Amino acid sequence: MPSRPRLTPAVADLRRAVRASLADLAPLAPVPPAVRNAGDPTPPTGVRGDVVADSGESPAFRAGTARTAGTAERAPLVLVALSGGPDSLALAAGVAFEASRAGIAAGAVVIDHGLQPGSEAVAARAAQQAAALGLAPVRVERVRVGTAGGPEAAARDARYAALERVAREEDAAAVLLGHTLDDQAETVLLGLARGSGAASLQGMAPVAGLWRRPLLGIRRSTTAQACADAGLEPWRDPHNDDPAFARVRVRTTVLPLLEAELGPGVTDALARTAEQLREDNAALDAFAEEVAEDLADHAEAGLTLPAAALAANPPALRQRLVRLAVRSEFGVALSRAQTLEVCRLVTDWHGQAGVDLPGVRVVRRGALLHFESRPDPRQEED
Repeated sequence: MPSRPRLTPAVADLRRAVRASLADLAPLAPVPPAVRNAGDPTPPTGVRGDVVADSGESPAFRAGTARTAGTAERAPLVLVALSGGPDSLALAAGVAFEASRAGIAAGAVVIDHGLQPGSEAVAARAAQQAAALGLAPVRVERVRVGTAGGPEAAARDARYAALERVAREEDAAAVLLGHTLDDQAETVLLGLARGSGAASLQGMAPVAGLWRRPLLGIRRSTTAQACADAGLEPWRDPHNDDPAFARVRVRTTVLPLLEAELGPGVTDALARTAEQLREDNAALDAFAEEVAEDLADHAEAGLTLPAAALAANPPALRQRLVRLAVRSEFGVALSRAQTLEVCRLVTDWHGQAGVDLPGVRVVRRGALLHFESRPDPRQEED
């Protein structure tokens, strides 16, 4: 059995963050000990169990099962997305400690992107560390990374797709990601540089559907210290030091420069800004949904919104109502430029033609804006 790590400030901070993130998943009734403890560490003989085929034909490990099939009281399962780096390894250790005490089963998924020599060995080592912590099941998934959107985006898309598939196969309640406060600050700066608006500047959400990020209030230095205090040896990804990546340049050059020129606390301030923007954005979205229920009139071909009511609302709410109408009725996400073009039918109306969007046409007829489905031109050509 692995030795119990001493409770240092860094370890305590990690555990508190994990405990808060898992609180709403804890069963209302006590979970039977046989179910709750099924994922306890086995003697240190490596990862054992059956080999599972995955998307890239690499070995995927299961370290037993933390759930009992057919048991009504089975523990909910969460999966840690584990790279073996200090952030995700510290998260895995915190989850291994807190989950069983909350009656929650906890496993891990290790994604092997196959982008570096020896990536299989790195993934296997991370899986063994997860099993030694008592996480189960532990799966290794090798993915094929495409080229769309650049190397960072392609790797991220492949990773999230694999995590989502494994969560579905394992019937997991949540996938826990190791993003820290530093990652949040970097995301805000990158969004600011791209001019992406409030939706980007609000950064990453602590909870977004399947995904949970318990460490958004934890600094990267704390996760490294927690690993050291627990006797865990994280893997250092060389890509994290490669200035070819924009995020690495923000991490190693831009943020340190801002801290030097503006004083310490810039990283925390950026993360606080993201949190405030998320709160404001959530409030506006909720208000837009309430207003839309009163204004929208559904028809066979789509829906209508009254132009006068849209004009009476401030731009932020008007634009949200337009985006909400198109997304909810047609499943299309509008860019800012597309949204503003539709809004011109309200604010700058002089009898102009409608606006053609992907799969949607918006026209003004009298006092109403009509949102109607339209055939895809590519399908018409076929």
